[in-house]
Amino acid sequence: MQNDKWGLFQKFLITENANISITDFLINSSILIILVMLLELSYSKCASSLSNRRGFAANFTLLAFTTMIIILTVKSSLALSLGLVGALSIVRFRAAIKEPEELVYLFIAISIGLVLGANQRVIALMGFAVMMAIIWIRFLTIKRSSHQNLFLTVHADEQGQLSLSDIVGIVKKEFKDAELKRYDESPDGLDVSFLIEARNPKSLQVFHDELKKKYSGIRVSFLENTPV
Repeated sequence: MQNDKWGLFQKFLITENANISITDFLINSSILIILVMLLELSYSKCASSLSNRRGFAANFTLLAFTTMIIILTVKSSLALSLGLVGALSIVRFRAAIKEPEELVYLFIAISIGLVLGANQRVIALMGFAVMMAIIWIRFLTIKRSSHQNLFLTVHADEQGQLSLSDIVGIVKKEFKDAELKRYDESPDGLDVSFLIEARNPKSLQVFHDELKKKYSGIRVSFLENTPV
């Protein structure tokens, strides 16, 4: 009796070759590519991130496909599953996630790979359709003011004419979102660069006039940033 239990336990741990149909693999891969392409498009159009959306979205395909390959390999073996858990506990992934929205899209890409790796195409298609409906309905129903993502550069020829805190105060006052990208201080002057989201073109002129009124000899430039 004891031997039977031990034999059953050993059989449970034996690594079995996963029966992966080439046809199913190709079909699932095609579905994955299509879904991830739609996900990338949705992220580029609907996300509110100021970062380079196209560069970030380019990771979705490899992330989803890698997840699908892993699930296809380990789903038929408890030993491989435990090995995967051990490997992931050793390797640490330190992705530069700045906003929760980016993490949500990464989880969507992972879920696509997980479900297709389990060969659940109907669930993958239905779940993806629901998620896309939620994303686009929220995007279309939320009133969005006209805005632009721009690089703002402020240059002062005289050192000490203004401080970083002075510039940041005016920037935060006039623009919806702002992120400091560069700060250079030298004997020749001061250069400060921001990535900003302008509410409307008028806010650019208001910022320019307010800065010029307080500090003479300041040069201001705006450069369009296309995050999509």
